[in-house]
Amino acid sequence: MRRLRLWPQSLVGQIILLVAIALFVAQAINFAFLLRERNRLELTGQTAPAVYRIVDALDNRPSRPEKADSDRPRARFVTGTPSLTGQPRPDVARRARAMFEDIGLRILSVRVAQDDKPLPLRRWERVRLRAYGEVRREYQPTRLMMAAEYEPGKWVVTQVRTGGPPPRFGGWLMGQTVILYVIVLLPLLWVGRRLARPLKQLTGSARQFAETGAADPVDERGPGDVRELTTAFNAMRSRIFAMLNEKDRMLGAIGHDLRTPLASLRVRAESVEDEGERARMSETIDEMNRMLEDILSLARAGRNTETAQKVDLSSLADAVVEDFIELGSPVDMEDADRAVANVRPQQIRRALRNLIENAIVYGDRAHVRVEREEAEVRLVVADEGPGIDESRMAEMMEPFTRLEGSRNRETGGAGLGLALVRAIMAEHHGELRLANRAGGGLEASLVLPA
Repeated sequence: MRRLRLWPQSLVGQIILLVAIALFVAQAINFAFLLRERNRLELTGQTAPAVYRIVDALDNRPSRPEKADSDRPRARFVTGTPSLTGQPRPDVARRARAMFEDIGLRILSVRVAQDDKPLPLRRWERVRLRAYGEVRREYQPTRLMMAAEYEPGKWVVTQVRTGGPPPRFGGWLMGQTVILYVIVLLPLLWVGRRLARPLKQLTGSARQFAETGAADPVDERGPGDVRELTTAFNAMRSRIFAMLNEKDRMLGAIGHDLRTPLASLRVRAESVEDEGERARMSETIDEMNRMLEDILSLARAGRNTETAQKVDLSSLADAVVEDFIELGSPVDMEDADRAVANVRPQQIRRALRNLIENAIVYGDRAHVRVEREEAEVRLVVADEGPGIDESRMAEMMEPFTRLEGSRNRETGGAGLGLALVRAIMAEHHGELRLANRAGGGLEASLVLPA
């Protein structure tokens, strides 16, 4: 099962996601502050009318307390702690004390209660609700009673209507957030796409060079630093191609210059009268030709012009084994099912031949088989020799490395066979694996993606 990636892999995606998260966090903090301020304003709106009435009543207290109710019906003065019916509102009481302190009025104690029984709507309230629309239908005003002790044992009591419709808040904040995201993220997305296009083309060109040895130039566009990067890449690409082309010309010249004297030596060897000496000279010349071909092939690794195609590796391996059997070599192959992979067939033949030749030289006999697994195909060549010490497994795949120091025909070539096989596998995004067999001998595997 493929794991879901919540974090984008591209640079542009990460930048946009980070900015989106930052905007979200900023808006969440802004929402918290606005909500706190809104609650404070609502609390002040509920408290202020009652505080105003109490302040007005205290500023205009009658000379005779018995006239308080008739002269100032909006507030009444009582002696002793008044009884307030309803649910206590300590938050409103705290806000009222703070407001009394702000205006410099000394109040000993404040008590507030809210009657939950809804009051009938006034005409102006119905007009206001119709202006707000359907979302305000559930609004019902209630009675808020406040008592303030201005002197020991003396209280002033008032009541006001409260529970007005709260201002629209959530929808406004959501709209603000959407507008902010549009204003910030759309230009950022445009800049990101402008930045990503040349970088994507640069990545594709680099991958093309790694896979085929050729690379298309990158369009020099985008922001200034990106244009400088693509310009530097194109200059590097041109220089590398010039060096590789020069190397290929040099290798071609070397190969031609060396093959000419080898051909001359072969002609001269034919004039030697001693048949045994003539055969040994011919074998030496053949060995030199093979070494030269291995050196040139290894030097040209990564610049192969052969086109990859779908190939049945079981049939390919069977054809290579048949060639060895016709020459009388001790090679056998197990029956295998069809195993198709996208490869360059000539290169795979070359790699398989090298492994079989090593198995015959160092292990007396070669056993070939093809294994198909879920995501890979393995061409396995096993021998019956002494194997390789585990500490030297990696070393044996380096150029000019052999189990013994000499480079004579009886014990092998120049030590380029496994290095060439490893280079071929790298071009196919595969791998060369070496492992000692439990029953003795070495097992070399060409592992290719299916």
